[in-house]
Amino acid sequence: MSRNKVKAPILELDGAQEQAALQVLKRFMKERFELELGSFEVQEVLDLFAREIAPLYYNKAIFDVQAHLKDRFESIESDLWALEKS
Repeated sequence: MSRNKVKAPILELDGAQEQAALQVLKRFMKERFELELGSFEVQEVLDLFAREIAPLYYNKAIFDVQAHLKDRFESIESDLWALEKS
């Protein structure tokens, strides 16, 4: 298998979060697929998720927050107009 240069993950976890994620992946692979991954292999899987999948969820969350804030600001603007004196 050739080793292409892979881009660094855009999103990173702190040390404790990364260790917890590695354990979850290791346990999942063992229980679901009967695969016992070593530290290197499970790190590769986590890095793949961080590079390729996590940004999709992150961007979706940002979009959802933007939509929510837009609705809230429109509501606040409406409330302010109601307070305006003629």
